[in-house]
Amino acid sequence: MTGTAPGQWEPRIVAFLCNWCSYAGADLAGVSRLAYPPSLRIVRVPCSGRVSAEMILDALKAGADGVLVSGCHPGDCHYLQGNLVARRRLSLLKRLLEFVGVEPGRVRLAWISASEGEQFAALAREVTEGVRALGPARRLAKTLPEVRHA
Repeated sequence: MTGTAPGQWEPRIVAFLCNWCSYAGADLAGVSRLAYPPSLRIVRVPCSGRVSAEMILDALKAGADGVLVSGCHPGDCHYLQGNLVARRRLSLLKRLLEFVGVEPGRVRLAWISASEGEQFAALAREVTEGVRALGPARRLAKTLPEVRHA
């Protein structure tokens, strides 16, 4: 584990990254050998707009301490407005999560382009440190609302 003492708690963070920009930025960070915490579990999605509230709630219910959703910068979305859909969806979801007692810092939205490997590594460190400061997430299975498939 990079930069952590043996036995120190490491947060589990699920990162939903859009295929076109954020995933490519993470790949650039890896290829460039830029250090970022191994606590991120990356899930490649076609677009940040495809990340549903259910996916985020499922990650939290399954034991993730935090969730990162990252997509193309506004105006650069390969699906035109997918990132704007993600921004609206996460804004509403964060209010719901706060209402049921989940700290707003556990869910984060960010924009990373394919050429921003250094920014991705910095974002990963920032998100990890933010979640680490919040501490382990309590078991959320009973707290979070049930979302059913349409």
